[in-house]
Amino acid sequence: MIDPRTAPYAALLLRVTLGVLFLAHAGLKLFVFTPAGTAGFFGSIGLPPALAYLVIAAEVLGGLALILGLWTRIVAVALTPILLGAIFTVHGSAGFFFNNANGGWEYPAFWTVALVVQALLGDGAFALRASKPRDATGKSATAYAG
Repeated sequence: MIDPRTAPYAALLLRVTLGVLFLAHAGLKLFVFTPAGTAGFFGSIGLPPALAYLVIAAEVLGGLALILGLWTRIVAVALTPILLGAIFTVHGSAGFFFNNANGGWEYPAFWTVALVVQALLGDGAFALRASKPRDATGKSATAYAG
């Protein structure tokens, strides 16, 4: 049974945590590896170097949107391909554990699942733009706790 009194705060905690993680990873690409270095890495693994700039922008904008509670469900789904790309292009061949050389795929896989959970949960408490949930028939639900 889901507790309707605390569920919105659980969704808030997950939403803000995911947003901060995306900002941290964007910061790593911006300030440690630099955008040019990140683009070079993307090119070295066979991806278009310009994709690095798109990923950085998505991580910054998506992270901010999650923290603020703007279009939470859409943003969570939209950010999922970034993590799936990280699994299938970089971390997947390194094995499961993230402390392996090149990092394993456990962390991005867990992060992906957390995004899917966020998309299913919705905005949570204190969202600037709460989405309107739909019932099983597709109609706007009248009672909404999160």
